[in-house]
Amino acid sequence: MQRWTVDLSTKAWQQEPKAKEICQALVGGGLVAVPTETVYGLAADATSGTACAKIFAAKGRPSFNPLISHLPSLDAALHHGVFDERALKLAEAFWPGPLTLVVPKTSASEISDLATAGLSTVALRVPSGPVMRYLAETTGRPLAAPSANRSGKISPTRADDVIADLGDALDFVIDAGPCEVGIESTIVGLTGEDVQLLRPGGVSREAIEQVLQIPVTSRVAEKQPEAPAAPGMLTSHYAPEAQMTLEALEVLPGEALLSFGPESLPGKEKALSEVNLSPSGDLVEAASNLFQAMRSLDSTGAKLIRVQTIPRFGLGEAINDRLRRAAAPRG
Repeated sequence: MQRWTVDLSTKAWQQEPKAKEICQALVGGGLVAVPTETVYGLAADATSGTACAKIFAAKGRPSFNPLISHLPSLDAALHHGVFDERALKLAEAFWPGPLTLVVPKTSASEISDLATAGLSTVALRVPSGPVMRYLAETTGRPLAAPSANRSGKISPTRADDVIADLGDALDFVIDAGPCEVGIESTIVGLTGEDVQLLRPGGVSREAIEQVLQIPVTSRVAEKQPEAPAAPGMLTSHYAPEAQMTLEALEVLPGEALLSFGPESLPGKEKALSEVNLSPSGDLVEAASNLFQAMRSLDSTGAKLIRVQTIPRFGLGEAINDRLRRAAAPRG
């Protein structure tokens, strides 16, 4: 892990060789702790499932919560999200700034399924913090960046907080001093008739209502929804048409197999189709492949997908959580 201290009172840091080196690391799938106006973010290329899986592994995040993708401008965000009149008003009023908008994902967006948790929506933000915006613009990639802390710990507002929590998992820490806002962005959902406050944060509900001239409903207090649509918020998630059986001991002819690791299940050679999440047993690789593997097996027309046992430690907890939801009885 390398620490790079920048002085935001000038733009001279953008010309330093370290800036280019960090951009190259991000494009190559690395993890970088980046200061924003809210908190320090754990940034990675949002178009890479493997890079996003590293975020979950580093944080010890307990489930596949959607990740906010950070962009340099509204024009860049329009490539990834479908903005109705309400979304445009909020973006024009509060971007760059501490507001995240959850909108439908465009068909052209390259943001990975792991970053969106397999949903048809995407969480987008244009930060006012100049470092994150510079990195997104220079790399040409949306940057997924939840708070740079272990899951369940206090969000970091100084580089020392990040290093104490995640130092070993990082390629770089960019130190620009304490964050200006110090709390995470407000998250607003704009995928239905109501404007929904999914997470309170750096922009108040009242300020949002003043811009839109309509009430903002709240889903913050919901207890146990099925799967997260945004950090701190849950809703329906992707599940295959086929039924799923977990911790399978064998696979029968005509069934599909979602396997893991080097050991084969009995009957594998007679399966209709098989996808191995990670032949080497790498949970980071398995997490990055999960959603696409489920789609691939579902497209075969198999009525049943058997899933080989996957360890429950590290990212295995998140993988098993998603699989349990996908295999749950359907009303």
